[in-house]
Amino acid sequence: MQAANKSIVLIGMPGAGKSTIGILLAKELGLDFIDTDVSIQVQQGRTLQQITDESGYMVLRDYEEQVLLREDISQKVVATGGSAVYSEAGMGRLKAHATVIFLDVSLPVLEQRVRNFDKRGVARRPEQSFADLFAERSALYQRYGDIRIDCSHLSVDEALQAVISAV
Repeated sequence: MQAANKSIVLIGMPGAGKSTIGILLAKELGLDFIDTDVSIQVQQGRTLQQITDESGYMVLRDYEEQVLLREDISQKVVATGGSAVYSEAGMGRLKAHATVIFLDVSLPVLEQRVRNFDKRGVARRPEQSFADLFAERSALYQRYGDIRIDCSHLSVDEALQAVISAV
């Protein structure tokens, strides 16, 4: 794939490195960068955690779907929120216009990385544990990812190079 002809979308769990790798990837490829979580916060004037606390996780998922369906992703690197894969319409649009890369990270590594799960604004049922969320989303990431990169034991630079090699 030539980066100038198509966009790249990163999916994966919170803590997988989508935003960090996305920014570096955009810089490396000379593309613009979008973080859909930031887009939601800017449009709503609230943090993701405030949205879930005040309106519930399903409202956050609705906002996310709206961003996925409206955002101009042409010739961009897009870091999605971890729950983007719940939107069949949103993911269908992304897959039609981009290569979707699943940044796969094992649960034990994610648990080490994500220390603020309850305050991070994760779109999940109130009683849902991180492990349960991981189990629920894994099949969706596998389904929508065109390319899967195991980032569990990769540094940020190694993960970036793996993505560049894959595209």
